[in-house]
Amino acid sequence: MELFGRSQSGWARAQTICDYVHRHVTFGYEHARSTKSAVEVFHDKRGVCRDYAHLAVTFCRALNIPARYCTGYLSDIGVAPPHGSMDFAAWLEVHLDGRRYTLDPRNNAQRVDRVLVARGRDAADVPIADTFGPAKLESFRVWTDEVVPEGSAPTSA
Repeated sequence: MELFGRSQSGWARAQTICDYVHRHVTFGYEHARSTKSAVEVFHDKRGVCRDYAHLAVTFCRALNIPARYCTGYLSDIGVAPPHGSMDFAAWLEVHLDGRRYTLDPRNNAQRVDRVLVARGRDAADVPIADTFGPAKLESFRVWTDEVVPEGSAPTSA
């Protein structure tokens, strides 16, 4: 409440949380650690998209906003380089007024689409892989193509 109590309840508060996490945390793959907690992200102020999502989910739940962790791929449609390629990502969904809303505290911007892989309480529920013993990913590629209705301009134009 100290951080977000002055914001309007509902969607405005959820977006305020997302804005705060986006500004508060510095992104870097070198900051990734599967055991990092939301409180560590809050204090360290650095992480990857998983950490942004965990921190935002934690704040939402602390303020009685139902939230769940989501993972998948962000569409690269309409996204200029250097952020154009598809990447495995994490975001969250909040439940407000009978609807689910998507929030992405790492990017903090709307995307044309997302390829949802899984939803859960946190990243432990929905890892990119869950293996026993050594595993080597040789190749994995995801892409999206925009389907433009006849007579319309493409998003990336």
